[in-house]
Amino acid sequence: MKFQGTEKYVATDDLTIAVNAAVTLERPLLVKGEPGTGKTELARQIADALGLNMLEWNIKSTTRAQQGLYEYDAVSRLRDSQLGDERVHDVRNYLKKGKLWEAFEAGEKVVLLIDEIDKADIEFPNDLLQELDKMEFHVYETGETIKARQRPIVIITSNNEKELPDAFLRRCFFHYIRFPDTETMKKIVEVHHPGIKDALLTTALTQFYEVRDTPGLKKKPSTSEVLDWLKLLLAEDLSPEDLRRDGASALPKLHGALLKNEQDVHLFERLAFMARGQR
Repeated sequence: MKFQGTEKYVATDDLTIAVNAAVTLERPLLVKGEPGTGKTELARQIADALGLNMLEWNIKSTTRAQQGLYEYDAVSRLRDSQLGDERVHDVRNYLKKGKLWEAFEAGEKVVLLIDEIDKADIEFPNDLLQELDKMEFHVYETGETIKARQRPIVIITSNNEKELPDAFLRRCFFHYIRFPDTETMKKIVEVHHPGIKDALLTTALTQFYEVRDTPGLKKKPSTSEVLDWLKLLLAEDLSPEDLRRDGASALPKLHGALLKNEQDVHLFERLAFMARGQR
């Protein structure tokens, strides 16, 4: 069971090594990187490449670790008891299975994505240590222990918004997805926009990386944003000459696909103003 990337996902050599190492070690793969570098999509492509089903647990600031195991609806059970419902005699009727429970009881190996774990409370990763390590957990309401029939491939993503506990990190195989260089980006673009003319792509990517490298930029545009930008350039049938910026504006054409806040737009406007003043 080896992952080598897919036709829809350009995986670098170090990324494929990391995925296969995590699978071999049977440890969660913790994937970090700036937003838009394909961390979430990686899990989907691993599942697709290996022919496995995928379960996705999207983490929010209010998510609790217990929700990944199960939730007990005591309020509904109390209400049903007052109404004389026969369901109250079986507590299992009031247990809602979480994504870990679903992954553990699956009859075959699955890919379990725990997406953006750093959004949750700092204690969230620690609360999952034993479950991810031993691949089992206890259901107190029924007294049973749920054990994984097949150990899932666990992919955990983080945008590095907060530090994760050392005890949690020790149980993971770690990989940081670096932002793609120009050659890798060209391969990624070819997957999404096959046949794009080389002159347009070279000019567009030159401008894109210039924007990313501009000092003082609050939010650097990501891979997903350059793909959107290129889609617009193709839809407008723009040529490399159309992309050339004159002295009146330092902003690239259709810059709304790349720059996502007014501070960065004003930054480029100031740069253009300063360039005109130096003439």
